[in-house]
Amino acid sequence: MQISRISTTRFGKILIANRGEIACRIAKTAKRLGIQTVAVYSDVDRNSMHVKHADEAYYIGPAPSSQSYLQQDKLVYIAKKSKCQAIHPGYGFLSENAEFAELCEKENITFIGPPANAIRNMGMKNTSKAIMVAAGVPVIAGYHGDEQSNESLLLQAKRIGFPLMIKAVRGGGGKGMRIAFKESQFMEALEAARTESEKAFGDAAVLLEHYIPESRHIEVQVFADMHGNIVHMFERDCSVQRRHQKIIEEAPAPGISTDIRSNLGATAIRAAKAVGYVGAGTVEFIMDRNGNSFHFMEMNTRLQVEHPITEAITGLDLVEWQLRVAAGEKLPLRQEEIGFVGHAFEARIYAENPRDGFLPGAGQLLYLRTPKVLPKMIRIDTGVRENDQVSVHYDPMIAKLIVWGNDRGEALAVLRTKLNEYNIAGLDTNIEFIKDLCSHPSFRQGQVHTGFIKEHYQQLFPKLRVPQSVAMQAVLASIFYEDLLSLQSSLTTADPFSPFATEIGSRLNHNLTRAFRFNVCDEDIDIEVKYIEPEVYSVRINKIGPWRKVTGMLSKKDNSLELCTEIDGNITSTSIIKINNKLHLFTKDREWQFVEPSMKFLSDDTSTNSEVDPCKALSPMPGLVEKLFVAKGSFVKAGDALLVITAMKMEHVVRASTNGTVEEVLCSIGDNVAKNKILVKLIESTS
Repeated sequence: MQISRISTTRFGKILIANRGEIACRIAKTAKRLGIQTVAVYSDVDRNSMHVKHADEAYYIGPAPSSQSYLQQDKLVYIAKKSKCQAIHPGYGFLSENAEFAELCEKENITFIGPPANAIRNMGMKNTSKAIMVAAGVPVIAGYHGDEQSNESLLLQAKRIGFPLMIKAVRGGGGKGMRIAFKESQFMEALEAARTESEKAFGDAAVLLEHYIPESRHIEVQVFADMHGNIVHMFERDCSVQRRHQKIIEEAPAPGISTDIRSNLGATAIRAAKAVGYVGAGTVEFIMDRNGNSFHFMEMNTRLQVEHPITEAITGLDLVEWQLRVAAGEKLPLRQEEIGFVGHAFEARIYAENPRDGFLPGAGQLLYLRTPKVLPKMIRIDTGVRENDQVSVHYDPMIAKLIVWGNDRGEALAVLRTKLNEYNIAGLDTNIEFIKDLCSHPSFRQGQVHTGFIKEHYQQLFPKLRVPQSVAMQAVLASIFYEDLLSLQSSLTTADPFSPFATEIGSRLNHNLTRAFRFNVCDEDIDIEVKYIEPEVYSVRINKIGPWRKVTGMLSKKDNSLELCTEIDGNITSTSIIKINNKLHLFTKDREWQFVEPSMKFLSDDTSTNSEVDPCKALSPMPGLVEKLFVAKGSFVKAGDALLVITAMKMEHVVRASTNGTVEEVLCSIGDNVAKNKILVKLIESTS
């Protein structure tokens, strides 16, 4: 269902106080409505996609968000300088900052978001829960009071019962949250939550809640205007998470009855009315997985990352609704006019390593091939292109892949297929993990909850062994790449997609047996190859079993390199890319990475294996050194904190692996360090 064309004459130009995919997303709708956009950019975002999408762009400051995208006065100054009538904050950064909303109002600039008082009331979890209780909204049992002494909190914890959740009263994103499963864990969990909350939000106050181990995270999209009208746009399920942060979302929520759906919507509207809400908001509930009872958790006073799946099932443009409501218009539709059709998923594609605790990573997107966008069915929201950098200063999300189907089964099948077409090289991503998640029987059946990854960890992270057929493809790809590079050299071109690279294979004439060694899935594999005739080879793996006949051809297809092989009568086409000594094969099922041995050099500051030497503390991810707890000569015990690395909204404490004395500290506070850089050297204690 599409919105009727209503004039938004109040806004001729808006400033988008954000970056990345959400800035691009907002600009897209604004352009369609004839509204000009102004972007802001930091040092590292000068050539970014969101800058290119805007009509104008202004420099805002250095890379750290505290010195750029969070600079309220600078943003207002740029908005006034560029003659903008409104500021859209996107999500994150200043989107839920009541002071910024008030500043905009003071400067006669429309803040495209809710009133400051609604942001303030919903931003404090203890305040919001008190408001909800008064409004008759079900709230989970807990303690939301002002008394914050250890003794009183422990007393309240005993009253609530274990397990329980300790939460920061401010903020979100999983910060300041700890679970105490029993009383003996409470004080340690409380201290950890307080410390993290103080660092993230400048406030150490916490609240306590009864913890439901197998809960579901259900949220309802609401919209309100300045004329007293308010509607909901049904619910989304965001239950599958890591580090209390969402990874995949779907709408509508699976297994929700019509009655429960109606009750959820009505309750969300009651919650929004209780705070005099205006604009787009999301009311989040915790639902008992087994009983389907639900309780208010919090309200996000902004557009959500996962709003596209609501758009997919309703046919509405929520950014357009935001612009119209902020311009003073009434809601375009009444509740009875809003319906939904089909099912939608959103997969968040992150630069992170799921098999290493989902640690985020940064670096250059050296290779990027995405599924073809199809109206209604396939959508990609992103703020990066091939060769762009994923910076340590911001969230590691690369893109959102949104798919729609007539029902959940069809939508899930489409998602799995399109994830196979999402090929990235140059840094680690969670694409393979999401594929495995979508293939899990319990996920396919809609049996989702917040502990899903932990419950099914072994099945979601199986030991991988490369099939022999894939290993054979890899060795042919490696040979063909050698020939391709040789051909490029003779043609004095460095473009692997040049017109001369359309067909490789028949030019090869290797008469001798060649031996290759790769490391794949943390195992070494030896492969021997004999040339038989043009495009035909004989291959043997690990000197075991018979030699097998393999035919192969490398060609260019849609600006990518494609390897076509026939093995035992099975013809397979696989996209490939080789970067340095790493060969990526994107098969129909998953990506395989084959690493060729490289020359090894002695190095004083980098390593590739943190387990080889316990006396060397390495950076677990690219990031910034925020704190140092030791100096040369310090004595430490195994498990002691050495330093803190921060990157991409995540903090990681680097700890000593052994007892010893600090020999060298090879970093300073503020240093930008690469993954696996040696940060501290120890002399192991023998006593």
